[in-house]
Amino acid sequence: MPGLRAAFLPDTFQEVNGVAHTSRQFEAFARRRHIPFLSVHAGPQTASSTSGSVRTVELKRGSFKFGLDAHLDYDPFLWRYAAYVEQEIRDFGVDLIHVTGPGDMGMLGLLLARRLGLPLVVSWHTSLHEYAGRRLERALSFVGRKLSGACSGMIERLALRILLSFYRKAAVILAPNEELRQLLAEATGRPAFLMKRGVDTTLFSPVHRGRISSAFRIGYVGRLTAEKNVRFLAELARALQLLGRDNFEIVIVGEGREESWLRENVPHAVFTGVLRGESLAAIYASLDLFVFPSRTDTFGNVILEALASGVPAVVTSAGGPRFLIEPGVTGLIAATDWEFVTAVNRMMTDSSLHRCMRRAAREYAVHQSWDTVFEQVYLSYELCRTAEPGVKHAALGSA
Repeated sequence: MPGLRAAFLPDTFQEVNGVAHTSRQFEAFARRRHIPFLSVHAGPQTASSTSGSVRTVELKRGSFKFGLDAHLDYDPFLWRYAAYVEQEIRDFGVDLIHVTGPGDMGMLGLLLARRLGLPLVVSWHTSLHEYAGRRLERALSFVGRKLSGACSGMIERLALRILLSFYRKAAVILAPNEELRQLLAEATGRPAFLMKRGVDTTLFSPVHRGRISSAFRIGYVGRLTAEKNVRFLAELARALQLLGRDNFEIVIVGEGREESWLRENVPHAVFTGVLRGESLAAIYASLDLFVFPSRTDTFGNVILEALASGVPAVVTSAGGPRFLIEPGVTGLIAATDWEFVTAVNRMMTDSSLHRCMRRAAREYAVHQSWDTVFEQVYLSYELCRTAEPGVKHAALGSA
């Protein structure tokens, strides 16, 4: 493994979301491989510690923080820790700084990269511009679809321009799927590489399946928010009933602003709240089908977890999740709401296809390891050996 020493400053680490999960896996990878790694993230108290090759620095967000989402805050004054973190970076002998976006930790990382003359690596995890558009559209629904759609589209385009201005400050960009990699490379002129996601196939496995119920179990795992398009679960349940399917359950794992609406409007629904570890693995394994109606996700860690559990998935044709599905083999991809409904109905009625997909889903997932993902990240870091902060690089192909 290369000798580059990275300071990693993710905007979310201890929360329940895909970015935090990936960040924790990255730190665990460095510890397993004995790679010198400085992990700087928010925590309940400001403190530092060392475990093996990993130095951890936690920063407590202050009283002026505000919520961006459930259990996810932004502290506009986090830069007050700049001198403290700068000394940690100097003492650790850091070669580059890696941030996960323009959040409070990301802005701190940018400040320190400039101050210390270190290359900045920025990975794209969340399409924040699309999130902003979906939330505004939902908030303005009372003015009608046409006007709310026009306003959300304008905000989405503006937010994307702001995001791209941040990513242009990077020496190297990492993206979760090929579509985003190409977009970022062309829009910023920076080298852009793939940083996919992995899955723990020991934790998430069909061996945990132990249910007895005869009902066909359809599952969703994730935040219950507008940008995840979770209200479609109500449409899906009603459409399946109209098609004569009554022996089914929709298992909803997670929490968020849409939960109360979903409880009132989704028939045949079971709500578990947030689950982790073995409890989550058992729920996945108990499912017959995983559904993911989001059109804004850049990857979809939860889809890999479902596939590893031997559960095929139905996803939309927008965003990153479609790159995880081989249509007709590990799941189905739907371009419209009706295609989504018919895909689920097909999985419920074609038992032979369903059995084949369960096996294929697991076979695909066992080859998606976290170690492979982060080995590729360190290969992309190598470009930072010659990169100068702020220098515009020609876009390169994926690693």
